[in-house]
Amino acid sequence: MANTLNLLNEREALAEAANVNAARERVASARRIVIKLGTNVIIRDDGAPAVGLIHALVESAINLRRDGKHVIFVSSGAIALGVRRLGMESSPTELAMKQACAAVGQSQLMSLYESGFQHFDVATAQVLLTEDDFLDPVRYSNLRATLETLLTLGVVPVINENDTVSTLELERPGGSPIGRDFAESQRIFGDNDKLSALVMTKMDADLLILLSDVSGLYSKHPSDPEAELISEVNEITPELIAAAGAANGRGRGGMLTKVEAARMVMDAGKLAIIASGRTPGVVERVCAGETAGTVFFKEGSR
Repeated sequence: MANTLNLLNEREALAEAANVNAARERVASARRIVIKLGTNVIIRDDGAPAVGLIHALVESAINLRRDGKHVIFVSSGAIALGVRRLGMESSPTELAMKQACAAVGQSQLMSLYESGFQHFDVATAQVLLTEDDFLDPVRYSNLRATLETLLTLGVVPVINENDTVSTLELERPGGSPIGRDFAESQRIFGDNDKLSALVMTKMDADLLILLSDVSGLYSKHPSDPEAELISEVNEITPELIAAAGAANGRGRGGMLTKVEAARMVMDAGKLAIIASGRTPGVVERVCAGETAGTVFFKEGSR
């Protein structure tokens, strides 16, 4: 009996390893990739923009393009940059002030990306979205056509939610419950993690890379000495949701919203990876199919 159980366990382990290897192989073959850069990646701990890191990630995108891949950026950070530019000591709580900071910071944000891509003679395009751009069929059709044209022209779209006119992201609570029906609630996205997942699925991309300031999803809070990196996820369980309670920094997302975004991607039969944007070469490693970050995939999907 014991031998039979051991044999079954070995077979299950081999099957699981095969699924993970297949997922990493799919990552390596991805042709259209959405890369989401969180506030905690592009803003240093002292509140200044991480110019060197941003330019390194730009170079990673250039390397992917040289391999024949399409790259779309979804970037946070406008409000944090606006707060710094306006000389504020902390992020405001009043909605109108947040929107003002977003308006000031968005131009700063695009300037950082433009300066990085300009070094490689690659054009960028600012694309600011609201939920209506996905809910309205005409606007969505125009959006998709524009993004497809930009990619055909060799332009790298840099997408952000239009915080100056959209209040959903700015008013959202610290974390919305996983499993909420976004269509019924009319909340298509409320943070750039889920926005990136929506862009990824609607643009028929193959892979979503969610870059944060941690190396992936951990079994406990990353600061806990007993925390272990979870290298692969093929099912969102209550235990996984509990493990996703990482503390927020300057951004409004946090690990919970990244798991929400990953599940949106999994439900569409696609792949998502959470990794540290502060790790040199992480994008190239991920896209080479190496074991980096946490890969989210649904077993049996192709």
